[in-house]
Amino acid sequence: MSITSIARNLFAPRWRELERHQTQGAELQREVLERLLERAKDTAFGRQHLFAATHSYDDFVRNTPVSTYEELKDDIDRMRQGEANLLWPGRVKWYAKSSGTTNDKSKFIPVSSEGLHRLHYRGGTDVVAIYLRNNPESRLFDGRGLILGGSHAPNYNLPGSLVGDLSAILIENINPVVNLIRVPSKKTALLADFEVKRDRIAREAMNKNVTNLSGVPSWMLSVLNRVMELSGKEHLEEVWPNLEVFFHGGVAFTPYREQYERLITSPRMHYMETYNASEGFFGIQDDPQDKSMMLMLDYDVFYEFQEMDSKEIVPLWGVEPGKNYAMIISTSCGLWRYMIGDTVRFTSTNPYKFVISGRTKSFINAFGEELIVDNAEQGLAYACEMTDAQVLEYTAAPVFMDQNARCRHQWLIEFSRPPADLQQFALTLDRKLQELNSDYEAKRYKDITLQPLEIVVARKGLFNEWMKLRGKLGGQHKVPRLSNSREHIDQLLSLNS
Repeated sequence: MSITSIARNLFAPRWRELERHQTQGAELQREVLERLLERAKDTAFGRQHLFAATHSYDDFVRNTPVSTYEELKDDIDRMRQGEANLLWPGRVKWYAKSSGTTNDKSKFIPVSSEGLHRLHYRGGTDVVAIYLRNNPESRLFDGRGLILGGSHAPNYNLPGSLVGDLSAILIENINPVVNLIRVPSKKTALLADFEVKRDRIAREAMNKNVTNLSGVPSWMLSVLNRVMELSGKEHLEEVWPNLEVFFHGGVAFTPYREQYERLITSPRMHYMETYNASEGFFGIQDDPQDKSMMLMLDYDVFYEFQEMDSKEIVPLWGVEPGKNYAMIISTSCGLWRYMIGDTVRFTSTNPYKFVISGRTKSFINAFGEELIVDNAEQGLAYACEMTDAQVLEYTAAPVFMDQNARCRHQWLIEFSRPPADLQQFALTLDRKLQELNSDYEAKRYKDITLQPLEIVVARKGLFNEWMKLRGKLGGQHKVPRLSNSREHIDQLLSLNS
C-alpha cells in the first residue's frame, strides 16, 4: 500500500466539510465574522470600533471603516516594535513583506499564529485534499514536493520575530514532518540570493523522486530550466518520471502555460491554481476542467466586495456574476475591512467561484479605456496562438503624447519565442483587446483617441535584470503588468540596449 493511499483517508473528512461551500456560503461567512469579532473585541482596535456591541454585518459596516495599508501602518509598526493587543490579541511575531501597490516601498503584513494556521496552512492542506479527491490514482506522497520560497530576516532584532516573504515564514514554521517529503533543504530554501538558490535547488532536487511542484510560475520555470541544463535531458519527466502536478499561484499562469507544456510532455501532468497572498489564502481551483477557483469561506477571513463601477460595497451574499469587484478582507491577522488591491469576477454564486481579473492599481485608464490585466492576459494568449509566439514577461503603459501629438499604449515584451511577424502580432493583440473590452474599442475607434498599440521587444533577461536591481529577484515578487504611470516601463527601456 502506498503512502498516498494511507494519507488519502486522513483528508476524507475535509471533503465532507467542503460540501458546505456548495450551498451554505453566506452562513459560513456569518460564522467567520462572528468568530473574528468575538476574538478581537478586547484589542485596541476592537474597543475603538465597538466590536463587543457589533452583532450583525450592518453593525460591522457602521462601526468599522474600510482601510488601506496607509490607515493601518502606524499600528502595524507599533506591533513590529513589540506592542501587543493592537489589531489582534497578543503579540504578533511574524510579518510578511510585500511590495504591492501602496506609496511605501514595502508593506509589512502581520501574520498571527491563528492566521498562520487557520488562513495559510489550512489553504495548503485543502489544496492537497481537493487534488487527492480529484485524482484517485495519485501517488503524491510517495515522492518529494519541490517547494519554492523566499527569505526572511530578524524584525527590529526582537527575539523570535521575523520579517520576510510569506513563503519563508511558512517554511520556517512548518511541521518538521513535512520536511521529510519536500526539497530543497530548509537552509537552501531560505537563501536570499535567488541566483545562488536557483542552482542549489536544482542540484539538490534533480536526483530526488519529485512528484509535485509548488510556487510562482515565473520563478519555478527558472529553476526547472536550470534542472534541464544540469541534467542534459530534453523533457522534465526524464528527470522526474513520477512528476504529476504543479500547484501554482502568485501570477497568472496563462503566459507560462505553453512553456510548461513544452517542458513537461507527460499526459499525466496536472496544473492546479491557487489564490494565496501575503494577506491570506483565498481560493483553490477545485475542478480541473474549470479555470475559476472556489472561494474558501470557512477560514479566518470575512469577505466584502466593492463593485468597480458603482463603488458599492456588498458582502458575499450580495455579489453578482460577471461584475468586477475589488476585494476587501477582515482576517485573524488583524486586517479589518482591508482593501487587498486585487480585483475578482465571480463566475458562479452557487457555489461561489471566481477568477482574478487584475489589481485595483494595475490597469491602464489614461484615456477612459479601462484596460485590466485579465484583458491583457487573454489578448496576449490569443496573439501567441495566432502567430506561434511565446511571451515570457511583459509590461505596458500609456504614451500620453508623442512628437506627432498621438497617444497610444506601449508594450514591452520579452519573448521566449518571438513571432515571425511582429506587426501581425501587434495587430492581432490590438484587435483582440477591442473584442474583449468595449471601452478600449471605443477609444480605438478610427484611431481618434488611441493610436494602434506599439510593441517594443525586450532583450533576453531584461526583466530579471531589472528585478534584481530592485532587490526583487525570486520569492513572491511580481513584474508589474499594467500601469497608468510610465515609471516602471521607462526604467526597463533605459536598460533595454
